[in-house]
Amino acid sequence: MALRFVDVLLIGGGVAAARCARTFRRAGFAGSILLVGEEPRLPYNRPPLSKELLRGEVPDELVLAEPASWYERRAVEVQLGVPVAALVPDENVAQLADGTRLRYGQALVATGASARRLPIEGSLVLRTLADAHALRAAAGDGVAVTVVGGGFIGVEASASLAAAGARVTLVERAAGLWAAGLGAAVSEWAVGILREAGVDVRLGAADPVPADVTLVGVGVTPRVELAQAAGLEVDDGVVVDERQATSAPNVFAAGDVARLRGEARVEHWHAARESGERAALAMLGEPVPPIRAAWVFSEFAGHQLDLIGVADPQAAVEIATGLHAYVRDGRVVGVALQDGAADVEAVRTLVERGATPEELR
Repeated sequence: MALRFVDVLLIGGGVAAARCARTFRRAGFAGSILLVGEEPRLPYNRPPLSKELLRGEVPDELVLAEPASWYERRAVEVQLGVPVAALVPDENVAQLADGTRLRYGQALVATGASARRLPIEGSLVLRTLADAHALRAAAGDGVAVTVVGGGFIGVEASASLAAAGARVTLVERAAGLWAAGLGAAVSEWAVGILREAGVDVRLGAADPVPADVTLVGVGVTPRVELAQAAGLEVDDGVVVDERQATSAPNVFAAGDVARLRGEARVEHWHAARESGERAALAMLGEPVPPIRAAWVFSEFAGHQLDLIGVADPQAAVEIATGLHAYVRDGRVVGVALQDGAADVEAVRTLVERGATPEELR
């Protein structure tokens, strides 16, 4: 019996897959596209989960990567709640969890990442839309909440929960927020903001504080199981080249699960969006633009932090108020911007070409 054939199989229901589909259609591609997601929801943007959505300021529909009607108008087939269970690159075959088998022309692995958990009974994590709803329901007005981890999720969620009336304690093992990775000055600025917002920030603290609700925000782990079982090269993510191509023919990877060979894996919305677009162009045989410097944005308690490039706390230099550069060998490798202290795109371009601190200033 002949297997059903799809030109493009998108494995994963996140931003990377949605952007890949969008790029295909914008380029005029008329072939069949099937997006298979494990969650029972259309692809959505994750940044609002710890911000606007957690605070109850936006409905679920406004965090979708594309509205439901977009997929129908663009003839992008979506199958939700039934993930891809196996991939056989040598045969261009995939098998879904319900036993359905199909043949593909090209495939994108965009399985994302899972939140790391700690052995704390009843603790919650914040990675999915369902997680955000569960946390918002549990951490209402007056509820004591301990947030374990002072990274981006921990900082953002702490501020949002405090704004919703919870009594929040943020516990971070390192001497500064973001595991002290952005330097003392940026951490001190954020600690002041959080404390003013009502968050009890405890740095250098190894043990969580007893509370009604505990949120664990200690990073994520790339979901490489499918790729590993398929024989793809895996090393802290699915290893890809500059065109998002994996070690297997006709298989590409993008988003949080992908890692450019020789570079650190980047876990954020911009990286997922841009890598999904790059993968589509590569599959189409089109020129692929150079990879941009990483850009992570954060919002908490009405303040904004943009991190461009690579942070190195040992090489932090304050260029101007709210503008901190990370300098190696006389070149700027990263910049932290507080509250829009400079134009992000201009700074990103300077980081990409290895500008000097004087040029940045």
